[in-house]
Amino acid sequence: MIVRRVLSAGLAAVLTVVSTGACGGQAAERPAGKDAAPAAATPSAALGASAPPGEPLDGPPLAVTDPWVRSTESGMTAAFGTLVNNTDVDMTVVSGSSPVSRKVELHEVADSGGKPVMRPKKGGFVIPARGTHQLQPGGDHIMLMGVKKEVRPGAQIDFTLTLQGGETLEFTAVGKEFAGGQEDYRPDAQVTP
Repeated sequence: MIVRRVLSAGLAAVLTVVSTGACGGQAAERPAGKDAAPAAATPSAALGASAPPGEPLDGPPLAVTDPWVRSTESGMTAAFGTLVNNTDVDMTVVSGSSPVSRKVELHEVADSGGKPVMRPKKGGFVIPARGTHQLQPGGDHIMLMGVKKEVRPGAQIDFTLTLQGGETLEFTAVGKEFAGGQEDYRPDAQVTP
């Protein structure tokens, strides 16, 4: 079971249970096996936003669905999934961490002279109110740099994402094999409009 938690630093310590190498250029596949299905989400209080009086939110304030990590022995890898915002305000993920990596960055893939390059995403990931933000090979993703231990298929990898304002989202992603594209990592790459 994949567990997701949202901690709201600004709300009376409410704890809510909610539910790359290189990165790829192909559509993400769902991990196979018994861990493939996302965990059921538990309704919860919103992070600074609320539903109209008498009407519950559609789900947890913020969740990650179908999270997975590309397996690797060492070096770099990435995590993918879909960020889901069930509140009436935009949310922005500004940083991340994982116990299996020395450094975690929020990345995007951009075109640099006809070649895809990955680089840190300025401003983080914005999840629109009542919307989603896709993390996928060849696009935005959570980059693990300096992986400290092997990520094997089926492994359970913990993550913490920090939102603008200090709230955090904790989730567990499943390791899986993936042979995607090979973008270059160029933090200062100039992109082609």
